[in-house]
This record gives sequence, structure tokens and C-alpha cells, in this order.
Amino acid sequence: MTTEAFLAVDRLSVAYGGIKVLGGVDLAIAKGEFVALLGASGCGKTTLLRTIAGFVAPSAGSIHIGGRDVTRVSPDRRGMALVFQSYALWPHMSVAQNIGYGLRLRGRPRAEIAARVAEIEALLGLTGLGARKPPQLSGGQRQRVALGRALAIDPEILLLDEPLSNLDARIRLTVRHEIRALQQRLGITAIHVTHDREEAMVMADRIVILDEGRIAQQGTPQEVYNQPASSFVAAFMGAENVLPLSGSPLASGPVEARFRAEAAQLLDAVTSPPAPDGVAEFAGIVEQLSYPGGLWRHGVRIGDALVLVDAPAAFAPGTAVKVRIPSAALFVFPAPSAHPDSASGRVAAPVEACRSNQAPLPMEIAR
Repeated sequence: MTTEAFLAVDRLSVAYGGIKVLGGVDLAIAKGEFVALLGASGCGKTTLLRTIAGFVAPSAGSIHIGGRDVTRVSPDRRGMALVFQSYALWPHMSVAQNIGYGLRLRGRPRAEIAARVAEIEALLGLTGLGARKPPQLSGGQRQRVALGRALAIDPEILLLDEPLSNLDARIRLTVRHEIRALQQRLGITAIHVTHDREEAMVMADRIVILDEGRIAQQGTPQEVYNQPASSFVAAFMGAENVLPLSGSPLASGPVEARFRAEAAQLLDAVTSPPAPDGVAEFAGIVEQLSYPGGLWRHGVRIGDALVLVDAPAAFAPGTAVKVRIPSAALFVFPAPSAHPDSASGRVAAPVEACRSNQAPLPMEIAR
């Protein structure tokens, strides 16, 4: 456990009915830090959040806040507030009553509650809406009320359990920036659970990626995006294209290279000039073409693999092309013995330079 951390999770394990959901998680969070727990459904991120909150009892490990062991302390005595995915507002209560609910449970005087509610309403842009009931509010307004109820009790740690997932895309973009700005303004420590990579990137100081109950990687948004520690992390951070390669630098055997659709350049195989230094080049044939907006998306067959490449101009299916990827955008990892999304076979194209998660690697591809 890191003694300097404000919130320290030490070798935390959780099991449901003999099935391990979290397996020895270590996590240290500084005071005022915004941390996003990112991962697919079932990875353990919500269980970790609820265990920190005190709603789930760990089978092993400990949780400390400011040096105080709260592992067996009840949720209401941990100095935390949780914002739920479903808002969990009382439909029969007004906005003001919902925001002040936690204060009323704590027996605060009416005048103090009213003053605090007015302060929170002003902070969240809810002034004038205090008498309304939740059904009379928009989704974004309901989310602000849920956030206000959590902030009203002045928690040391704010826990957010996918609070934006019920909002439409346009409102979600606005609210996530509002939450981030508010967290920075108040200097509150926040832990945010999400499966949305972009949401985690724009909101968090640090991203913690979970996989099967363990931390796969943690770091700043820039670190996990540009320096993925594994093929799993690279894929989760958008590098879903995968090419199985066989080359000389790794004596242990074949490797797989991952890259993002927007990171590659697509050129006509006949008219394109030679690739510059530090750029990997693959020969392929366009098989699919679509327009998701802004750029044309191409499905390109390279050997036995089909990869997606975005380009400003459309190449018709059947066109012979070259796919070029800067070495900094090509992530190379040892090939697993059985990978569900990697193609079999070898790629019949040379790679002039590839990149591992440590340093650039020259790579020769077997034909």
C-alpha cells in the first residue's frame, strides 16, 4: 500500500459464490485526482467501485482513506458519495428535496439545508428548478440533480457509476465536460466507472484499464493511448486492426501488429512513391467501402487479414493499394497461441519499421 495515497486499495479480492471477480487489485489515488476505471462489461470495474464504496465486502485485501482503514466500515461512514447510472432520484420529491435528502438524513437544520441546496442549485445551473419533480426534467437536468445530491453532503470522494450512459450522445458530451470542470473547481477526488474510451480520455487524470478482475494497465490518457502495454490494451484503446507477422527481431517467434484505422494512410499501389523511413508499408486489395462521415472507411485485405483504413478519398473495391503506418502508431506484441481476432497465415508484404511498446523495431516479413 502506498502511504502517500489519499485512497489506497491494497491486494483487494472479491468473489461471488466461489467465482473470483477481483483478483488482488492494488490502486493508489491522490487527493483531488480524477481516475477513470475503464473496461468491458464483466471486467470488475463496477465491483471495484462498489467495494470502495462499502456496498460489497472484499474476500481479501484492504481499503484505506487518508491512512484510515475503512475496509469494514459502513458506507455512510466512509466520507463518499455515489452517483448511480439510473440517477436513483425520488420521483415524488422536488429537485430541492432530492438535493437536500442526504443532509436531512444527517439531521441538519432546515435553514442550513435550504442554504446548501440553493448553493448546489446555483453551482449546477438548476436555479429556478427547485420546485420541479424529476419527471418534469430533461435527462441532463436529472443527472445534475443526482450529482447535486451527492455533492450536497460535501464528500471527500465522489464515486460515479456510468452516470452518463442514459443520456443521448449530444447531452452526454456536454455533461461530461461539466462534471470534469466541476471536479477541478472543487478539487474533489473522483472515481468514474465507464466502458466508453473517449469519455475516460477527456475526463480523467489517470485511466485504469481492467481485464478479468485485474489491472491490465494504468496511466495518463496519453500513456495508455500511445504506449499500450499489451495487445488487449491496444485493442481496447482503438487499435483493433491486427496483422499476424513473422519477423527477425523477436527470436521467440511470430508477433502481431496493431494499429488504428485513422492512423494509416491509403495510397494507390501503382502511382504511390516509395515509403519514407520510419513508416511500415503493406500491400493489399480494397474489399469494402463505406462512408461513416468525414472520411471514407475501407476494408483492405492484407494476406489473410482484413483491416479497416480511413482515407479522405474513396478507393473502389478491387483496387490494389498500399497501407502505410507511421512506426509510432504501429504496436507490436508477441503473438498469442490462440487469439480470437487475429487472422491465420503470414502477410506477404515487407515492413520497413515497426514499433513495440518500448522502442522501434526493424521487421522483415516472411512471404
